[in-house]
Amino acid sequence: MTSNHGAIKRKDFSKIRTGLEVPSLIEMQIRSYADFLQLDVPPEKKEDRGLQAALTSVFPIVDHNHSAILEFVNYSLGNSKYNARDCIEHGMTYAAPLRIRVRLIVRQKTETEEAQEVRDVKEQEIYVGELPLMSERGTFIINGTERVVVSQLHRSPGVTFMHDKGKTYASGKVLFSARIIPYRGSWLDFEFDARDVLYVRVDRRRKMPATVLLKAFGYSTDEILRMYYPVEEITIVKGKLLRKLDIEIHAGLRSLTDVSPKRSNELIVREGQKLSRSIIQKMIAAGVKAIPVSPEELVGRTAVTEIVDTSKKETLVEKNSVI
Repeated sequence: MTSNHGAIKRKDFSKIRTGLEVPSLIEMQIRSYADFLQLDVPPEKKEDRGLQAALTSVFPIVDHNHSAILEFVNYSLGNSKYNARDCIEHGMTYAAPLRIRVRLIVRQKTETEEAQEVRDVKEQEIYVGELPLMSERGTFIINGTERVVVSQLHRSPGVTFMHDKGKTYASGKVLFSARIIPYRGSWLDFEFDARDVLYVRVDRRRKMPATVLLKAFGYSTDEILRMYYPVEEITIVKGKLLRKLDIEIHAGLRSLTDVSPKRSNELIVREGQKLSRSIIQKMIAAGVKAIPVSPEELVGRTAVTEIVDTSKKETLVEKNSVI
């Protein structure tokens, strides 16, 4: 159906003449998307920006043996089957097929040299999918509906620390939390509960223990415990429990017995005396590497490693369990 009527002319009743013409308000969106696609630029002259930069950031793809390398060559955008008006009328998406040309390089090791030589090189054009096109009105047509680009605020990347000011629980306990906002990727939210257990949320979804995230990064239970908690080394010598001296852990504790060097009768520390940093340094300088510890002090502690009875080959205490 066509119309014989021409464009309606607007009458201007203003008394003051307009000095400047009203610029195109959608020129920035149209030019920005054109720069993103670079359709009029030959493949060898495309700048590393927009779609070109997105594709080159993924390639090359190398297998774990470095025997096959997949390189990106260029991309091409075909023509849309339907124009913008047809897509609106028939409820279709205004898009064009995106194809990329890739190069597969197969290498093999030589018998005499460690370096790999090229065995085969293949190039092929691959269909990736449909890429939405922008109409002359600066809109995208998705399933027959016009959609526009709207500017929105973006949270600055970084780490933010917060607390609830004690409003979550009636006891007034303050719960602390932290949020990691990356430049690109998922948000991470760390939060404590009322029992001081640390949880993490990925993209504000269901919370899980923070140790699950650390284990996903490859850390073992032993490494996590040593990373976040001070670890004491306890040994059994002639039926006595001895703790290895550590100035960071034992400063401020009291000695259970009198302490003197093996080859000297000089008393360095008396029983019940508080161990200061200077006293511990003096003990280490005198050759004292360990001090006694009572069994009662170990009750309630967490074992970093398994405690095994070597004579019976029996595990007495499991790793990461309370003694």
